[in-house]
Amino acid sequence: MPKTVADQLVAQLIDAGVSHIYGIVGDSLNPIVDAIRRTGGSAKGGIDWIHVRNEEAAAFMAGAEAQLTGKLAVAAGSCGPGNLHLINGLYDAHRSGAPVLAIASHIPSAQIGSSYFQETHPERLFVECSNYCEMILTAEQAPRVVNSAIRHSIAGPGVSVIVLPGDVAEFASKAETPSLVLTEKPRVIPNGADVASLAKAINDAKTVAIFAGFGVQGAHDAVIAFAERIKAPIGHSLRGKEWIQYDNPYDIGMTGLLGYGAAHAGIHDADLLILLGTDFPYSQFLPDPSKVVIAQVDANAEHLGRRVSVAHPVHGDVLATLELLTPLVTEKTSTRFLDSMLKKHAKLLDTVVGTYTDVANTAPIHPEFAISVIDELTADDAVFTADTGMGNVWQARYVTPTAKRRLIGSYLHGSMANALPQAIGAQVAYPDRQVVAIAGDGGLSMLLGELITATAYELPVKIFVFNNSTLGLVKLEMLVDGFPDFGVDVPAVDYAAIAAGAGFHATRVEDPKTLRDAVGEALAHPGPALVDIVTDPRALSLPPAITGGQVKGFALAMSKIVLHGGAAEAVKMAQSNIRHVPGL
Repeated sequence: MPKTVADQLVAQLIDAGVSHIYGIVGDSLNPIVDAIRRTGGSAKGGIDWIHVRNEEAAAFMAGAEAQLTGKLAVAAGSCGPGNLHLINGLYDAHRSGAPVLAIASHIPSAQIGSSYFQETHPERLFVECSNYCEMILTAEQAPRVVNSAIRHSIAGPGVSVIVLPGDVAEFASKAETPSLVLTEKPRVIPNGADVASLAKAINDAKTVAIFAGFGVQGAHDAVIAFAERIKAPIGHSLRGKEWIQYDNPYDIGMTGLLGYGAAHAGIHDADLLILLGTDFPYSQFLPDPSKVVIAQVDANAEHLGRRVSVAHPVHGDVLATLELLTPLVTEKTSTRFLDSMLKKHAKLLDTVVGTYTDVANTAPIHPEFAISVIDELTADDAVFTADTGMGNVWQARYVTPTAKRRLIGSYLHGSMANALPQAIGAQVAYPDRQVVAIAGDGGLSMLLGELITATAYELPVKIFVFNNSTLGLVKLEMLVDGFPDFGVDVPAVDYAAIAAGAGFHATRVEDPKTLRDAVGEALAHPGPALVDIVTDPRALSLPPAITGGQVKGFALAMSKIVLHGGAAEAVKMAQSNIRHVPGL
């Protein structure tokens, strides 16, 4: 039996397949860190300690690793402020369904409730961002709580939190360790009557469209074959992009604020819309159920009908459902609707998205041109992370998925500063794989210290900073709501110089004619590399379907800017964005 509670906890993590933990050492956490040290590291079958600069980043790193590998990942923080820093990254991991275990060490057990130095109540604070959150106060209790936490993380999947006072971690272990027996992921098989009802609705509908989300993971070929049978165009959410867009002749893009192409038209103009494995939260971009019949297939019954009224709900995995549904559906012969949506999609890509990649000699650099170059030169099996904001827009519109590429971001929690730490977590998980972060200058500056983490562990992450000295998506939100942009701009910063000081191969690019060489050199560099791309701060990105209210808001905001002496700024902004308006 391990000597201490800390030794026992670490042994349980090793048994669960954990080979490294992200965190910052400190007082109440020291017994656990020392137990990790005594394992000898992953090279000897133990655990490595990944020393980060902020515990928030540690949680983002663990969340990225868990999303990419599907395996348990661990982050840790010392008492009080140390483990509080974990919260934002844990929220992101939990909402993303990432199996993450957080170790929140605590003040001495005898001092709990006495307003002791750094005292908080982590067993209360972490409840909302976890499936399981329990405090260990005895040696007898410890192994069962750890076992339960691991099980809850994997089964959720999601976050579990262990709250462990530093003195308890040093107690002699007294209870046997429960066996950790894991099963393969089960399949959710839908009810036959629900499948038959959906099949009849498809057969009765003249035109059908599919909107695919994260739940189509593992069902790519079945979805394509199903779409071919019913002649349905396929739109997708941002989380669904990596699983359905590649090798897809029926792709019509993405809807929502970050969207592009004909997805909005496709899902609104069909007689029947099938939501496949998506809990797309923006109901304003979904059709009116009084005008379009809506069906939904999801492995989580809680998702069915909670965004929009659904006439045909089916509780089941997408693949299992399609295996039962497809044989019941009569093959449609008319391709008129499908062809019209594909034609519309091609036109929109050429006249709106495509125009922005033809600016190789235009300064300041158009961000669309920059991301198209990065996409072209990056490996087919690369992992892309993207900061929330305009980074998500460029990832959604210009990064080309393949069967091997992975795309992650803070898609559900929507946190800033995620791209750099997620890239580090991805690189730790896959040391020989190309990892690319699409970072905004706003997001990068929030957790800038993690550049040191990449250097310290010689991680070959590639950071591309879209440096426009402004919070671009927030600026857009202000303008379409009729507010002049305010408080979003910051002084110009040379991030290449900062990265070079941290030990990165770093280049600053202001001339678009030098961009390709800079990107190529960064990707070829064997260690960490950063390219600071100075982009047009006035280049914004409107959604593919623009409402009258948004146009009115933009015009009102421009009027306010002009009235306050900013006529030249208004003209330059219009010149930078006029081609974003579909049809112009």
